[in-house]
Amino acid sequence: QVQLVELGGGSVQAGGSLTLSCAASGSISFNFMAWYRQAPGEQRELVAMVTNRGNTNYANSVKGRFTISRDDAKNTVYLQMNSLKPEDTAVYFCNAGVVGSGVLWGQGTQVTVSS
Repeated sequence: QVQLVELGGGSVQAGGSLTLSCAASGSISFNFMAWYRQAPGEQRELVAMVTNRGNTNYANSVKGRFTISRDDAKNTVYLQMNSLKPEDTAVYFCNAGVVGSGVLWGQGTQVTVSS
């Protein structure tokens, strides 16, 4: 069974940077990979997405600060987060549309940005 494993969460001061990674176990083909986030009391929201053709999409709130990228050889997607703000504090979830396995979610990783 394919699983998504996230790494890279943590605590950082405002203006700092973090990089999240999400690795898929096993050899997979995906239609898209994405990062979502959910702050306390809020709905889960899409942060960034990359398709199998390399097209990317970002939430307006992170454009120019976050970059999503993927390493197909490692079945891994990354989220480089720069100029972090306290409002970026949330649990970040990896999400993938995997051929033959449907839509998968990672377990989530906490990102905390202090002012």
